Amino acid sequence: MNQNKAVIYCRVSTDKSTQETSLKRQQEELTRYALSHEFVDLQVFSDQQSGYEVDRDGLLDMLDYMKAYDIKALFVQDETRLGRGNARMAVLHLIQKQEATVYSLNDAGPLALNEMDTMLLEILAVVEEYQRRMHNAKIRRGMRRAVENGYKPEKNLKNRGNQEGRERKEVPIEEIVNLRQKGLTFLEIANMLTGLGYQVSKATVHRRYIEHIDRLEE
Repeated sequence: MNQNKAVIYCRVSTDKSTQETSLKRQQEELTRYALSHEFVDLQVFSDQQSGYEVDRDGLLDMLDYMKAYDIKALFVQDETRLGRGNARMAVLHLIQKQEATVYSLNDAGPLALNEMDTMLLEILAVVEEYQRRMHNAKIRRGMRRAVENGYKPEKNLKNRGNQEGRERKEVPIEEIVNLRQKGLTFLEIANMLTGLGYQVSKATVHRRYIEHIDRLEE
């Protein structure tokens, strides 16, 4: 964790030139506030866009920066600067996953969430964890079925010239055909290939398989 690094996020709702003064004021006030908390390495991100939108360049850049540099402190004027409505909860959830603390100038400290917001964030975390478990269970089930039908896990493609299992750009059509012949569904094949280091969707697997069959029939 970067102890002295923090990010500042400022937002106004429109791109009118009159709002630029508000952005500048937010940045100046939040910079002083962050410095008072002994954060000296500050990165500022800002947007002139509605808080109901999540497709904001400044916001997305900030989230990427926080993840890339393991930033654990975010300073905002108040919670509405992060977003409004469902967008606000989505952003708070992503920041919570980063295990970062949001400091609000209006709260004079860490952001104070009401009981409903706290409960909703807890529910989102639980749902996401169960989605992760279900996804992993699907991969294990697909692998088990493949092994029962003769698949050799010691020959899995993840270990061929890519020890770290990084995402691959090419889809292994031979493996798709092999697993399909062993009775796996396209969804199960997609889940298995993801587990082997290939980020592919069910639709991609299906399309590549059909293209392969078409070529054979030409």
